[in-house]
Amino acid sequence: MTSMKRIMAFALAGITLTGCATTTEVTGPTVISYDHGALDTLLELGLEEKVVAIPHQSLPDYLADLGARLPDAGGLKTPDLALATDLKPGLVLMTGRQGAEALTSFAKEAPVRDVTLEGNDLQAAVNDRVLSLAGYYGLEEVAGVELDALWQHVEAQKATLADAGTVTVVTHNNGNFSLRQEALVYELLALTPAAAPDSVQPVVRGERTFYPVTADVLAQMAPDNLLVVDRSAAIGDEPLAPETLKASLAEAGVSTEVVVLNPGLWYLSGGGLQSVRLQVDEVVNAVR
Repeated sequence: MTSMKRIMAFALAGITLTGCATTTEVTGPTVISYDHGALDTLLELGLEEKVVAIPHQSLPDYLADLGARLPDAGGLKTPDLALATDLKPGLVLMTGRQGAEALTSFAKEAPVRDVTLEGNDLQAAVNDRVLSLAGYYGLEEVAGVELDALWQHVEAQKATLADAGTVTVVTHNNGNFSLRQEALVYELLALTPAAAPDSVQPVVRGERTFYPVTADVLAQMAPDNLLVVDRSAAIGDEPLAPETLKASLAEAGVSTEVVVLNPGLWYLSGGGLQSVRLQVDEVVNAVR
């Protein structure tokens, strides 16, 4: 959203931004956020001053400048309870990534909110989370304007993809691949997945289900576009060498465009006012 549109959005809610004739302080809790999508939503709502710490480890590049200004709240899987005890935030934002034990421990020091996206409708889930976060600060009207702008942008980008062809999304992890049922790609942008052969069967590990595939299987699927979410790169392990994957597909006579998506944005973030827009734009630039 442009600066002028943001000023207009805050004006609709009766809030004056710093730099205008007067300044009205927005009331609401200070926050430690262990969810980057929730964090970028707070930033887009103009609430950076309410954020008192964030995890620095594997911070996505689009949030890197914030990491230089705020204390380190630990890792996404190793949150720093001692810091929360010292800072006494009014709210801690977490997801299942931190684990039940961390949620329970932090709840003894500050109110904890699980901001995991719920349900099978991505747009509705994003709306619910954005509006509920805005509600802590009385910014529901502002959030509504921001959401309208976001979904208008998504629709405009979606309209450019008529000739995109088939799209397969996979997660790369230490040389292995699994199909990724990416709602932003197949639901929001309505792109067409390449059909998987019957040999691709689900593997259940705990509460998660994976669909492992090899380069040979991807060659059988022969998508026009192959988008890779590189988990290994996102968490600091050995990243995928895309040239190797491209060579395997070429040897099989398959002409597939292979694009490695921004690892931190896709594996460690998403579902926020900023991250959804960034992800949509990256997919559109990759496939059209």
